[in-house]
Amino acid sequence: MREIVLDTETTGFDPGTGDRIVEIGCVELFNHMATGKTYHQYINPERDMPEDAFKVHGISSDFLRDKPVFTKVGQAFLDFIGEAKLVIHNASFDMKFLNAELGWMGLPQLPMDQAIDTLLIARKRFPGSPASLDALCRRFNIDTSARTLHGALLDSEILAEVYLELIGGRQPDFGLSNSVAETGTTDADTWRPTPRPASLPSRLTAEEQTAHEAFVQALGENAEWTRT
Repeated sequence: MREIVLDTETTGFDPGTGDRIVEIGCVELFNHMATGKTYHQYINPERDMPEDAFKVHGISSDFLRDKPVFTKVGQAFLDFIGEAKLVIHNASFDMKFLNAELGWMGLPQLPMDQAIDTLLIARKRFPGSPASLDALCRRFNIDTSARTLHGALLDSEILAEVYLELIGGRQPDFGLSNSVAETGTTDADTWRPTPRPASLPSRLTAEEQTAHEAFVQALGENAEWTRT
């Protein structure tokens, strides 16, 4: 099962009033395990960066000036995510921006049912408690010391840890996984047990075997153990 943990940074809150995506970060999960494969792209929004947005993510207009516009990277983004489920915190926000950008390019829209909203999961699991990404990191003791400002790739990496905790915690793979990022498969997909070279010796003594046979005979011919 392939999932993509995703986050975006933008110039504001509403693409309908001219706000644009300036950064996309994605982390690939396979069977709820990080593969090490990521997608990260800064994007020139072709407009100024509002001061309020800059205070959130620290991405300036000057920094973005030589970055590609969305029309140059939109197809590559779609190719990376494919049909995988998209794990997003407050999915309606990011999906709104992604579909606006894709729509302006004439590319297919992302259906909302492709998204898994960790904000909704957290609110359902911990009703009445803070459900921001920072609050969930504190709840699950996830290190955020590197997160001084919002950043799409870093936030995706953190969200991947939060998501795994929300769905029940990181599950061990017992050493059966190989490099999923390189092959797309794991040893667990093809591993099969091999027969023992020699059968294990019986731990039942002769006295125990005799006593068991006598016990079964005493139950009569209708005993469950005598039926074939």
